[in-house]
Amino acid sequence: MRQIERNFDARLDTVPLSPGVYLMKDSTGAVIYVGKAKKLRNRLRSYFGGGVISSNKVAAMVSHVADFEYTVVGSESEALLLENNLIKRYQPKYNILLRDDKGYPYICISLNEAYPRVFKAFRPDPKARKAGAVYYGPYMNGDCFEVLKIIGDIFPLKRCKKIFPRDIGKERPCLNYHIGKCMAPCSGDVSMEDYRAMIDKIVMFFEGKYKGIEEDIELQMQKASSELNFEKAGILRDRLFALRNVSRNQHVYLNIERDVDAIGLYSDAGETCVRKLELRQGRVVGSSTYFISGADDEAPDILKNFIMQYYEDAPMVPPMILVPFESEDKEEIEAYLTDIAGRKVNLHKAERGELSDLAKLAASNAREMMVRRILRGGASGADPTIPLRYLEELIGAPEGAISRAESFDISNLGNDDICSGMVVFKDGKPDRSSYRLFKMKRVLTQDDFASMRETLTRRFSHLGQKGFERPDIILVDGGAGQLSAVASVVRSIEGTSDIYLAGMYKNDRHKTAGIIFEDGRQIDLEGRTLTDQEISLLRFLTTVQSEVHRFAISYQRKLSGKRNIRYKLEAIEGIGPAKRKNLLAHFGTIKGVEGAGIEELEQCKGISSADARAIRRFFHGDE
Repeated sequence: MRQIERNFDARLDTVPLSPGVYLMKDSTGAVIYVGKAKKLRNRLRSYFGGGVISSNKVAAMVSHVADFEYTVVGSESEALLLENNLIKRYQPKYNILLRDDKGYPYICISLNEAYPRVFKAFRPDPKARKAGAVYYGPYMNGDCFEVLKIIGDIFPLKRCKKIFPRDIGKERPCLNYHIGKCMAPCSGDVSMEDYRAMIDKIVMFFEGKYKGIEEDIELQMQKASSELNFEKAGILRDRLFALRNVSRNQHVYLNIERDVDAIGLYSDAGETCVRKLELRQGRVVGSSTYFISGADDEAPDILKNFIMQYYEDAPMVPPMILVPFESEDKEEIEAYLTDIAGRKVNLHKAERGELSDLAKLAASNAREMMVRRILRGGASGADPTIPLRYLEELIGAPEGAISRAESFDISNLGNDDICSGMVVFKDGKPDRSSYRLFKMKRVLTQDDFASMRETLTRRFSHLGQKGFERPDIILVDGGAGQLSAVASVVRSIEGTSDIYLAGMYKNDRHKTAGIIFEDGRQIDLEGRTLTDQEISLLRFLTTVQSEVHRFAISYQRKLSGKRNIRYKLEAIEGIGPAKRKNLLAHFGTIKGVEGAGIEELEQCKGISSADARAIRRFFHGDE
């Protein structure tokens, strides 16, 4: 916690106790923060009145404030709207900003054009949007591809680059027309109104209104069939099948037809993922993913600013939006959304039932998207070697000295299934072909330090072999204790003095918090505003730490599963290791053994009639 002092006392005395918006400016006059308050004087005194500021980010912001100004408004609702407009105008450094990541595309429907197109766009065009184009997303790249493919299977949309009406009648229709994949407006036989009607159905598809589309295709199919146009009927049948397949694969959350958005948040590595799921007529039909700079302690501001900035230009504002927690500005935000939608909109924190399940799904999706983000090294196109160059700078190593990074983690279930995992990153990216697993041979009781020593000793005994090339740096999952255990092994091996060592430690929320070096230097990567280099390093360390933990614990669970199967079968009278192996080889799984009859069991190699009856009694009693 830091105490900030500013000589603004005289000015603060003149600030009214009214709702309003304030702007913080640095020494150049640039706006670095925009905020609102129910009582302006009290809020500004909290910054400059000599009190203690507990947030490191706020303290960092205040330390750069050279001047401030404010605007008094008539109500808290007006303050919320003005704050939102000023944030968009000034894009202040310390505010939560909803920015598009070029790595996560949108799908655009150009309703502003005479013959609208449906295409992948990397960011919304404000001019096109103002003219009537609508954007859905952003999507993960694979998801965007799948959605466009589904649309192509269901709707006879033009795929060429011809511009209509300019190019109508210039060429004969292409193959897509003849196989029923395109309406062929280029032929001149399709009116603008007919093509627009098909586009309107695509908009309905994005809104989840499948029933109306399905009924229309079915009527067209029946008409074609009655006219003996079986080729057209077959094409329509395939479209109907594709649409029903989409509908069938979507989980139904509500038995009643209801439109709801659910917002989930998950923070890690200095960022927060906002995942918005769209429930239309009881089915999840769409999603949007945003990554916003800010940790979990900024979640209230992130949620508020996301809602205010996203829904202003959203293609639809549903009557209900599920949120992970209630905002202190709930009433003002609801009034803002109601004004945009033209009907009542509620923010709701679901506590139970199907809406609660949907809210949990949004939260788990946010976590999954963050994991994917971290594993790919951040934003699309980011240089994965940036954190390695920064590590070299911190360690004092020559540029380019660090390429291969290794990390190790221990996993066990008490004294059982003690094992470890080794993951390898080359030039900042995971090299899964070099991952290795170790089951402890000498350490028979739970002792993570001893297990780490055994792991490192065995790893270096293979030095130079394929997959065991010489590491440039070893990143230990743990603090000073684990780092010391690794150093005691590595430094005892001749010729390892040029291998760098560092420990990655976590905070009390089990998230990566910093790095400690062999000489005792420690760099905290949380609780303050980070530089771009620090953010890239935090993301890389989080990736390594998460990956090595996942790899090790997956192996431990596999060992545990095998042990449980062995113990369960060998607990049966007359069944030892050899018969257990025969049973599993014959039936495939323990469930297969459990469901087998006596005659089937007797057909297994080495299983006698007495064994078969003992197995049946074990699983089914005397029946």
